[in-house]
Amino acid sequence: MTILPVIPISPDQPDAVSTRRRPSMPPRHLADLDLAARQAAVTALGEPAFRAKQLSTHYFGRLVRDAAAMTDLPSATRDKLTAELLPTLLTPIREQACDDGATRKALWRLHDGALVESVLMGYPDRVTACVSSQAGCGMACPFCATGQQGLTRNLSVAEIVDQVVYLAGVAASGAVTGSPPRLSRVVFMGMGEPLANYPRVIEAVRRLTTPAPEGLGLSQRHITVSTVGLVPAMRRLIAEQLSVTLALSLHAPDDDLRDELVPVNQRWKVAEVLDAAFDYAAQTGRRVSIEYALIRDVNDQPWRADLLGRLLHGKLAHVNLIPLNPTPGSKWDASPKPVEREFVRRLREAGVSTTVRDTRGREIDGACGQLAAGELTRAGAGGVAADAEVAQ
Repeated sequence: MTILPVIPISPDQPDAVSTRRRPSMPPRHLADLDLAARQAAVTALGEPAFRAKQLSTHYFGRLVRDAAAMTDLPSATRDKLTAELLPTLLTPIREQACDDGATRKALWRLHDGALVESVLMGYPDRVTACVSSQAGCGMACPFCATGQQGLTRNLSVAEIVDQVVYLAGVAASGAVTGSPPRLSRVVFMGMGEPLANYPRVIEAVRRLTTPAPEGLGLSQRHITVSTVGLVPAMRRLIAEQLSVTLALSLHAPDDDLRDELVPVNQRWKVAEVLDAAFDYAAQTGRRVSIEYALIRDVNDQPWRADLLGRLLHGKLAHVNLIPLNPTPGSKWDASPKPVEREFVRRLREAGVSTTVRDTRGREIDGACGQLAAGELTRAGAGGVAADAEVAQ
């Protein structure tokens, strides 16, 4: 494991882990606005509209987040525009790397002291960013570190996008070992429930997939949006006519257990959640990813594999089994490998496409919420940890 240098924090800006402020949304940022709104904002500041395209080209096209590097802008203009449209949204607290540099995780402090995490993972053919959509999470899944922290607030469009732009810059620098120098995929599987922050997540998706300089120019097919099963939002997503992948965090095929593991199931049961997921697949032609964290002696029984197989047989769905990433103090543990293999065998025998997620980042608290929980613990604010990494 490599622990990257901690970015020094000015004495005038105390560490927000110990100095907590009331949650509040950040100031307006370039990434909150489409190109027309950027032009309007620039002209309102007394500058010609073309400056909006210049700023956008730096930020989205060249992945430049530092105003000092925007040398084609006159100094006075640069200072004025960046103060109004490029405020600092993410302050790094800790960055860590493992897997010989192929996996990198960042812990960020937001302007109000909230903590969020991002992960970058490199493979021979792609680089994937996993980003947060909320500070904390209100879904209260008991095996998830973020779920146990509770919800602090939604992230703004720009706070989401800025994570991706930063990670795209890391990829472009060649720092991700053995991978192409370009970010190609984004998964909304970091902290938070993306569909609980619906309008901002959808706007962030559009910003990420709009061609530069208005956006980052990623393919919609390379974006994955996860949910624990907020059925009304899932059906709203169908109407968006996007071609992103929908990932459903199911974790149990029966209501009795899922009521415990995913408390929102007490409102929308397994059958209703799967119906919405299948309707999304039918509308988009995109295979739904069924996320299933295997937990020892909890949801890994052969009969549950058989039930899941019956529910998914003949459907446009793929099961992504997740070996649970256990942490000290948690009662939850990963299923033994023989149990995992039998679960996979039964699903495949039922005709269901199934893979086991590549586990990344165990050395650096790679699971969602673990780094933030650890930071809070070190600051004496408490915190627990447990599940969920990053899908491909």
